[in-house]
Amino acid sequence: MRRLSFLVSTLLTATATATVVVVGAAPGAGAAPGDTVSTTVEQAIEKLPVAAEDSSGYNAARFRHWTDPDQDGCDTRAEVIIAEATTPPAVDGRCTITGGAWHSYYDKRDHSGAGALDVDHLVPLAEAWRSGASAWTAEERERFANDLGDPRVLAAVTASEKRLKGDRDPARWEPSDDSADCRYIAEWAAVKGRWKLSLDPAELAALRNMVAECPTEEISYEMAL
Repeated sequence: MRRLSFLVSTLLTATATATVVVVGAAPGAGAAPGDTVSTTVEQAIEKLPVAAEDSSGYNAARFRHWTDPDQDGCDTRAEVIIAEATTPPAVDGRCTITGGAWHSYYDKRDHSGAGALDVDHLVPLAEAWRSGASAWTAEERERFANDLGDPRVLAAVTASEKRLKGDRDPARWEPSDDSADCRYIAEWAAVKGRWKLSLDPAELAALRNMVAECPTEEISYEMAL
C-alpha cells in the first residue's frame, strides 16, 4: 500500500525529472538532494563509508521528532501508523485512531488496533548520531527524525519488538522473523545511503554476512542530503 505507492511515485518522478545516479565511490557520489541512486543491496553496502562510531554528545532531544508539518492534527508518528495500516482505521479530527489492522514485518505479527504498535526509526536516532548525524544542523536532524519522504525510514511495528531492538544496528540485532532479513538490510542500506550515514566495521561485517542471501536485490533511494 504505502510502500508500493511510494515506489511507483519514486520511479515515475525519477524518470521524469531526477538524475539517476549509480552508486560510485560513495553513496550518491555526484548526486544532489532529490536525485535517485539505483544499485544492488550488496553494492550499496560496500560503497557506504566505514568509520568508528562516537556517541559523545548524543541526546534524543537533538532530533526534534513527531512534528506535524502539514498541520492536519496528526503528527509524524500518527501519519506512519495511519499510512501503514493493512485495514484503514477511523481517524477523527483530533487524530484519535480507532479500529484498523496492521502487520509488523520485524516479527511477522498482525495486530487489530494500534495499541500494540510503535513507530520505529529503522536507523535509530542514536545510531544516526554515531554514524554522522552529530555533524548535521538541527534542521537536518529534524528532517531525518520525521522523514516521510521515504517509507523505509519509519516503520509501524510491534512495540515490544522495537524495545528489543533499541538503538542497535544489524551487528547486534536483526528481526526475530528470519525471512525479514533481506528486506531489513535492504532498507537499512537505503536509509543510510539516503542520509549519507556511515557503517562501523562490525556493522559492515554483519551486513556482508546477511546480504549473502540476497546479493543481487536492487534498491533505489532519493538523496536527502
